[in-house]
Amino acid sequence: MSTLHVGYFNLGLDADPPLARAIRGELVRQQDGIELIASENIVSKLVLEAQGSVMTNKTVEGFAYARYYGGAEYADAIEALAIERAKTLFGCSFANVQAHSGSNANNGVFLGLLKPGETILSMKTAAGGHISHGHPATLTGRDYDIVHYGVSRETEKVDLEEVRNLARKHRPKIIVAGGSAYAWTLDFEGFRAIADEVGAYLMVDMAHFAGLVAAGCYPNPFPHAHVVTSTTNKSLRGARGAMALWNDAVLSDRINYGIFPGVQGAVMLHIVAAKAACFGEAMRPEFKAYNRAALENALALAGRLAEHGMRLVSGGTNTSLMLVDLVNQGITGDIAATALEAVGIAVNKNQIPFDTRPPEAPSGLRLSSSAGTTRGFGRDEFRQIGDWIVRAIEARGDAAALAAIHEDVRTLCRRFPIYDAA
Repeated sequence: MSTLHVGYFNLGLDADPPLARAIRGELVRQQDGIELIASENIVSKLVLEAQGSVMTNKTVEGFAYARYYGGAEYADAIEALAIERAKTLFGCSFANVQAHSGSNANNGVFLGLLKPGETILSMKTAAGGHISHGHPATLTGRDYDIVHYGVSRETEKVDLEEVRNLARKHRPKIIVAGGSAYAWTLDFEGFRAIADEVGAYLMVDMAHFAGLVAAGCYPNPFPHAHVVTSTTNKSLRGARGAMALWNDAVLSDRINYGIFPGVQGAVMLHIVAAKAACFGEAMRPEFKAYNRAALENALALAGRLAEHGMRLVSGGTNTSLMLVDLVNQGITGDIAATALEAVGIAVNKNQIPFDTRPPEAPSGLRLSSSAGTTRGFGRDEFRQIGDWIVRAIEARGDAAALAAIHEDVRTLCRRFPIYDAA
């Protein structure tokens, strides 16, 4: 082999200094900072290695053992392994693990089960729903008739009577349960009763609590849901991708072909390999212990913030995420998030139910215990994080005070290293 080819195959990250600096900078940011964004977690080296494997080089279209491309022996084995593990984890009969993202999984299900213009009943984004469930800026919002339910003004929790009344009035073809900023368990049996009454499919998007379901810490959407979608990152601690799950064989072709070729093309096999890895990890006893700890830590953080006078939307949480109302602090979520980033705490600004402010400068923050629990933080650490959140928001604009908090954050993080941090 020529020197030219040998050099090519052995190029490493150092061959591209600007890219290397950015990636290594991100590693340091993760090692020295506290991650409270609910859409993020910290994957194992097993997941990283699977995702960075030679499966990156292989392209296939179609489904395992029925490809349009040759050379798929090991691709088929990997996808079949991921499917079997997903079915075992969530107690269902069928799984599609090809979706590139949660939005793709949702769009594929909608495309497979609906005709253009048919009605979807889903949670509004300001109440905690996800944009892929019908926000007007998305394909779903453009192609289907979207009706939204919200939450009760009194409890800030889903009111199934409102859902039932809207379903009776609008006769949706799909009712979606689940969202991205809802902190309480959902009544899947109650949703299914409404769906059956109006002849709708019940679709559960469990992206933010899939890991809790796999660990037995949150009710399983099955057997109540007709179809379940989820990302594979977040509480599952896996590759950034998604899946769809169901039990009825009649739906198989519709869902599978809704995803491919409906909304996306070839399979990203390196991601499917990483999904198989995280599903395997989720079958281990340690994963249940992790999710139990994430719940305890979320309660510790929420309790500490409440002690400081911060209001928790819906009164708190029984999942690993929470929504904080900043109105009483006289600050908006974007300003609070900037102050927290200055001390090495990553959060995301978020609207709260009935928010009068826009998404760009909303009244709340969304927080999660998932990533911090992965790196080993316990209740004491999360109570300390609650103190830092309050101090940083109060000290916004005071560079010296923020720098002091930032140093304390780094000290804590170095007690709980990730990826062999020095």
